[in-house]
Amino acid sequence: MRSWQMPVMLRPPGPVGEPALEVIKVGRPEDLQAAERIVIEGFELTGFEPHRPGELFPMSFIGQPGVDVFVALHDGVAAGACVSVVDDGVGSHYWVGTSPAFRSRGVGRAVMLGALAHVADLPVTLTASKLGRPLYESLGYTVAAPSTWWASVPATP
Repeated sequence: MRSWQMPVMLRPPGPVGEPALEVIKVGRPEDLQAAERIVIEGFELTGFEPHRPGELFPMSFIGQPGVDVFVALHDGVAAGACVSVVDDGVGSHYWVGTSPAFRSRGVGRAVMLGALAHVADLPVTLTASKLGRPLYESLGYTVAAPSTWWASVPATP
């Protein structure tokens, strides 16, 4: 087994700025599939390749109470994605990702601002990667606690 730590971050309720890019709340299957592909690419989830639509983001996400998926568009192309969940008065963000071809162009910030706008009146949590933490801090998140993640390591012959 190998382990690593990532911070759990919390953002209190508060105003949210406008995204510089168009951000849509997913309502169509093709947009959900685009979000799924972005996350698979962005997180290098090779176990989900070749892409099998609905395996990571099932179609039931569309219309599921408390679950919203957002996509940021860069010149009309789906470039960033985020899953937002609200339960018991708290929001959480998962799978915040940007397609590698669109990194460092404001896509991550845009998708976060678009998703945050829907939960601006709630406290919101997420678990931050090293690359994402500076963005989240700039959006008002602070570290609440560390979390430890574990994964199996393939056996060597």
